[in-house]
Order: sequence, then C-alpha cells, then structure tokens
Amino acid sequence: MKRHVISFPRHCFQLFSYHSLNRLPFFRRCFIEKNCSFDSTTRNFLNYSPKKPILQDSELVHQISIAIKQHHSEPLRRILKPYESKFRANHLIWVLMSIRNDYRLVLNFFEWACQRRDPSLEVLVEAGMLNEARKLFDKMLNYGLLISVESCNLFISHLSKDLDGIKVALKVFSEFPEVGVCWNTASYNIIIHSLCQIGRVVEALQLLLQMVLRGCMPDVVSYSTITSGYCQVGELQKVLKLLEEMQVKGLKPNPFTYNGIILLLCKTGKVAEAERVLREMISEGIAPDSVVYTTLNDGVCKFGNPDEVTYTALIDGYCKEVKVKEAFSLHNKMLEMGLTPNVVTYTALTDGLCKCGEVDTANELLHEMCRKGLELNIYTYNSLVNGLCKAGNIDQAVKLMKDMEVAGFHPDAITYTTLMDAYCKSREMDKAHELLRQILDRGLQPTIVTFNVLMNGFCMSGMLQDGEKLLKWMLEKGIMPNASTYNSFMNQYFIRNNMHATTEIYKGMCGKGVGPDANTYNILIKGHCKARNMKEAWFFHKDMVGKGFSLTTSSYNALIKSFYKRKKFSEANQLFEKMRSGVLVADREIYNIFADINYDEGKMELTLELCDKQ
Repeated sequence: MKRHVISFPRHCFQLFSYHSLNRLPFFRRCFIEKNCSFDSTTRNFLNYSPKKPILQDSELVHQISIAIKQHHSEPLRRILKPYESKFRANHLIWVLMSIRNDYRLVLNFFEWACQRRDPSLEVLVEAGMLNEARKLFDKMLNYGLLISVESCNLFISHLSKDLDGIKVALKVFSEFPEVGVCWNTASYNIIIHSLCQIGRVVEALQLLLQMVLRGCMPDVVSYSTITSGYCQVGELQKVLKLLEEMQVKGLKPNPFTYNGIILLLCKTGKVAEAERVLREMISEGIAPDSVVYTTLNDGVCKFGNPDEVTYTALIDGYCKEVKVKEAFSLHNKMLEMGLTPNVVTYTALTDGLCKCGEVDTANELLHEMCRKGLELNIYTYNSLVNGLCKAGNIDQAVKLMKDMEVAGFHPDAITYTTLMDAYCKSREMDKAHELLRQILDRGLQPTIVTFNVLMNGFCMSGMLQDGEKLLKWMLEKGIMPNASTYNSFMNQYFIRNNMHATTEIYKGMCGKGVGPDANTYNILIKGHCKARNMKEAWFFHKDMVGKGFSLTTSSYNALIKSFYKRKKFSEANQLFEKMRSGVLVADREIYNIFADINYDEGKMELTLELCDKQ
C-alpha cells in the first residue's frame, strides 16, 4: 500500500510538556498522540492512501489550503466561512495532506473540522433519511472527525419519533461516546424522553442519576420529563419526591410539570391538593392551560366540596383563557350551591368580559357588585380601563381614571401603562410620553412593560431617535431592557429592509446578556429571507427550534417561498409538511406551489387535497 508521511522537526515538540499536553482539548491530544512522535523519525500520516479528488473537489481543497496558508495568523472560523457550506467529510484528508508540512496549521484545521456542524449531515437528518445519515456518521468517524454533539442530538431526536427509532437512538447513545462524542444535558433529555415514551420510566430515572456522575447537570426539562412519565403511570409519591429534589437544586417546575401533577391528583380524587398546586402555579406566574382548568373542574364536580376560593380560581382561569361562557357557568353553579361570589370573583369576570370586548356587559356587572355592597378595588378598575382602551374609548378610560381618584383609588403603574399603550397605538406619542412623566412624578415604579410600550410606540411612529434616547436613558438608570425592547427596533429596521442594522441590534442585545425570544427569531428569519440570506435564515431557524421556540405562519411562509425560489424543493417541502402537521395554515400562494408540484408528479389525490385546503 502506498503510504504518505508527515515529518515534524524535533524542536517543535519542546512546546508540549506532559502537563500542557493534558490541558489540550481531547481531539488535539488524540491527534498528537496518534500522529506525532517525540523523536526525529517520521511517522505515517494515515494508514491508508486516500482516493484522488475529482476536479471540483481539487479546486475547493486548493482554495481552502491557500486561504489557510496565506492567513495563518487569523482565526480559521473567519477564514473558512466562505467554504463552510461546500466542505464535506471527505475533503478533510485532502486538505490535511496539502498542509501537512506545517504542524500548527494541521492541528488548527483539525480542530476547526471537529467543532463544525456538517450541513450535509443535518440535511439528511432533517429530510428523514436516517439510514443515509447513519452511514455518513460512520464515514465521518472513520475519517477521524469528532462529530459535534449538536449534530448527534439532531440525529437521535429524529430517531426517537417511533419505537424502532428509539431502539436505534438508545444504541447510538450507548456507542457514540466510544468514538469521542461527549453527550450534553440536551442529549440526556432526548433519551430520557424516549425512555418515558415507551414506559421505561425507571431507566429514565437511573439515567438522570448517571448524568451527574458523568458531569452533566440535569435541568428543569430533565426533571419535568421524568415527572410527566411517573404521572402517566400514576406514581404520585415518586412525583412528589422528584419535586422535592427540584426545589433543593433551585429548579422551578415548568407548566408541563404542574399540569401533569394537577391531572394526576384529580384522577386520584385528591382535588384539594390539586387546588393547592393550582394556586402555587398561579402565584409563580405560570398560566395553566384550559385542559388543567377543565380537569380540575371535573374533579371538583366528582370528588370535591368546592368553596368560594376554589370556584374563583377556576373562574379566573377560564377568564384568562377567554372562555367567558364556561366562567359564567361556574358562577351560576356557585349561586346554586348558596355560595356568594366576592370582589375577586367579579373582577375575574369583568376582566374576561373586557378581553372579549364586552365592555358594556362588564360595566353592568360592576353595577351589580355595587348593589350587592361589594367595593371595587384597583384590579377591577384596571380591568375596565383595559377594556375601554381596547375598544378605542380612550376618553372614557381617562374619565374612569379620574373617577378612581374620586373614589379614593390612585391609578398604579398598570393603569398608566394600559392608557399609554392606547395612546401609542393611536400615534399620540406626546400624550404617551407625558404619562411616563406622571408615573415618575408620582413616585410610581414603572415596569419593563411600561418602557416597552413606549419604545414600541416610538418605533411604530418612525421616531427611532426618540427610541434610542429612551434606551440610553434606561441603561443609564440601570433598567435592563429585555428582548421585547430590542425587538421594536429590529422590526422597524427589518421593515425598512436594513438587515445590517437589524443584525447589529441583535448582536448588541446578545452582548448585553439579553437572550432572544420567539419574536426576535421570527424577525431575523423573515428579514434574512427577504434579503436572500438563506444561510443566515436557516441558521436562526435551527437555533430557534433548538431552544423550543415556534415559528409563526409568516416565518414559515417566508422560508418556504425562499427555498422554492432557489429550487431547494426538498427543504421547502419538509417545512411545508411540518407547518401542515401543526395548527398553522400556509397562504394561498404556497398551496398553489405544492399543488402544481404534486400535479406534475402525477399525485392527483394529494393535489386535490391541497386544492381543497385553500
């Protein structure tokens, strides 16, 4: 067999002592230990002869090699950015052969190759071609590449969608560490979820314990997944023990944890305990979903002896979900049982009516409260002010604020913020700004929502300089902006087709330690699609989905249309199917595109189905 050799001068290894070698990243130590010698003899570069590259590959390898050699003092991540999308696993050995005489370049390039995420691999996984993806995984490992854990996570998460896939995922999870893959918390969470899906909750719990021993700290998702698994099999005591562990570790239960516990308690007839969990959930600022309220309501009817507090909690929940009909049904049950609704009950009903735009009905309800001798409170007034503002009756809302003060109730920051939002939406920015001055003059503490409302008003009115002044003032006063603050700016620059400014704001936001939210990602995705920067748009899409955020309909539409225009039909179809599997509806143009594609391919049944959906 023909062999290629690589020689290193003896003095180069004086840079590495035993201790400094141990401090090198794992893959660099492996590379040095396997391919380098501490004496003057030459060693084999790799124990096989690589096949010769085709002309197109030769040109790419030559370009990469020249770029590395000419800019050796610059970070490789920046130098090789233009070649990332074209670089494949089989290019690695050819580039290494080209730069083999400079050991520093060899190490740096090998490190870059190990850390990058292979786009071809991810495309195969996303397209559902999991067998082909596994073959590519094996091929990359044979080339000596240490595959990124993110790519591996993507692979096992797609495998975990059915029973056969879960078995393969468990095998991959067991085998890949032997070839250098270091699983992280997200990896463990995927496998824990898979085990719970197939009822192997005890093994999932054991894996949770192993995480700590292997240097991975479980997060709220880890615990919530196992908690949900035990809830499904009715193991209440183990659920409560896991909750105690979470509290000890400073982890707060998320909505899924609370929902599962409430459902389990109701199923086992422990309605009083379920009510307490519901109140704790609400006090933590976590909104239960309609399933929880419905289940708790059923549990109360079957097993409980509800009091005014229980009914009021359920009524408030239905009103927050804008299910006013169900809320009033419970109100009527209260009266039938001889229970008396209190001011909190009526305030919840008032808020629900106002959210539905039934301001007149809400006003009548307040008169009923007064006839029953109940005194309105600040929350009742705020609900009505909010309803009036949403209905566009700003003058009546201002009058109500004055009536509040006459009645001895002073408007709080929420009252002012509600009215400020109405002024901003009607483009009356002077009045909105004046309300902020009143808040500060009265010694009230404005919330971040107050500033975001004003910031959004400035941006929507095209007053970006005023918005920038407000942001500067906030930072000077130690008021930390959140994602919504920056989103207002980003959205305006996106509307103006200035993606450079949008990106700079995003970088500044991250630099301040403010994490993006779903709206941030949707703005960036739509903006980059519009600017034909599909690589950036797809990057943000992947990052967004990885963090558990959901795309809006407009973002899906933008991505699908952009991929279609670039003749990337596989990616476009994949997104379209994902969109259709959810509750989102694509626009007419996209349905027409895929109806035409399926018609040309002779898929008449699917064509007719798409035509019916329009």
